[in-house]
Amino acid sequence: MSAQGLIRGGVAQGARPFERFVLTAEAWAQLPAALVAEPSLALLGMWAEAAVVHAAFLDEASSAVLLASAPAEGGRYGALSPARPGAIRFERMIRDLWALAAAGAVDDRPWLDHGRWPVAGPMSGNPAPRPGAEPPQPDFLPVEGEGIHVIPVGPIHAGVIEPGHFRFHIQGECVVRLEARLGYKHKGTLGLMLGKTPRAAAAFAARLSGDSTVAHGWAFAAAVEAALGVEPPPRAVALRAAMAELERIHNHLNDWGFVCNDAAFAFPHARCGFLREQVLRACAAAFGHRLMMDRVLPGGIAPDIAPGGGEAILAALAAVEAEIPALLRIYESHASLQDRVVGTGFLDPAHARAFAAGGFVGRGSGRRFDARIAPGYAPYDLLAPTMAVETGGDVDARVRVRIGELRDSIALVRRLLLALPVGETLSPLPARAGEGCALVEGFRGDCLHWLRLDDGGLIRAVFMRDPSWLQWPLLEAAIEGNIVADFPLCNKSFNCSYSGVDL
Repeated sequence: MSAQGLIRGGVAQGARPFERFVLTAEAWAQLPAALVAEPSLALLGMWAEAAVVHAAFLDEASSAVLLASAPAEGGRYGALSPARPGAIRFERMIRDLWALAAAGAVDDRPWLDHGRWPVAGPMSGNPAPRPGAEPPQPDFLPVEGEGIHVIPVGPIHAGVIEPGHFRFHIQGECVVRLEARLGYKHKGTLGLMLGKTPRAAAAFAARLSGDSTVAHGWAFAAAVEAALGVEPPPRAVALRAAMAELERIHNHLNDWGFVCNDAAFAFPHARCGFLREQVLRACAAAFGHRLMMDRVLPGGIAPDIAPGGGEAILAALAAVEAEIPALLRIYESHASLQDRVVGTGFLDPAHARAFAAGGFVGRGSGRRFDARIAPGYAPYDLLAPTMAVETGGDVDARVRVRIGELRDSIALVRRLLLALPVGETLSPLPARAGEGCALVEGFRGDCLHWLRLDDGGLIRAVFMRDPSWLQWPLLEAAIEGNIVADFPLCNKSFNCSYSGVDL
């Protein structure tokens, strides 16, 4: 039986808009072999509850999203990592948070749990006290060969950057293996959201990764609205999209500039930083916050756009649009810069497909997926955004995807603000049970949120997946064969979130 057949053969749970099916443990155990035979079924994420494991899949042929669950009998469930490499870190996270072991897993080392938590399996429902012993030393994958040496970097870095440890195995100046160790930003976000109303919990979703606060806020709100059967007002939907595109614009400007700076070319960095600052100031004038944090809420948005805010945004975007051609000419015409970015940090398109990489990482390696277009959601069904896709797979390709999206996002914001619907911006939320899921396109890629509400409308279970979960392993692959000095360049071209995966 096909993997989709196995999933759809489970018991439907009434989740909206993507149905969730509960499989038997035996049917779940058959999934890995079925997934190998069905490469078009991409893994979007995995998470758990006490004694239950969940997974989300995307049928890339039809853009249908399927959710599957199964009991973890005796604290164990069948690993999906032998069939889907993107499952590896999810399985490690599930073991750390819910104390559920993936039988046959490719890698069962700890991930978020560095041995410093007072209990093991804090979300398992029965966490085990941990004696106050010295935390174990991290276990890294071995590398063998002549002249191999190790360069440890982090978790504390120079400059303002989130903490993460990078372990380089080097032969000469060439990177043989890179392994990232994250989890230093673990905040217990999922546990903090349990038992809260959706409106109260929205603040945690907005802070999963601050540079994607609009995207994650929207994904959480959309999941709540799906669970409760609530339609946000048309004005709120249009303003959500405008904020999401502004978030894409200011982040792409930031990344474009920093890629050039990491290649020792400071002028584009300075100009992109200047233009980004104008966009952020316009966002503050329009929405009262530079990053537009806490403006997207379940049921709509609050507050409404300020008087004159639209004009401030349009003026800032006009300045960005006017300077893009000159910046692009400078980027393309300096041989020293092109020598650094072209061919560097190549990501094989096969790897991008295997990990279901979204955003500029996936589209820079030819993977044609944009959640705004398919599965799609309002108001993009009427806006028809253009998907920027490159096939080069290198730093340059990822920059060019950003540049293409910059131009398109400016046009989208202009259309949204010039035809903004009138009316309310926030709908009331009923206090009732429901289950919902949402897939919203942020500047890095697709943000997946799922939750289940109890009869009182309080959060009983929740999971939020940043696109970086599926992109960090690809950075490790892309840097292999490059020199150590090119790691900052490759790292910025991916720009994965630390906080977003540390939960």
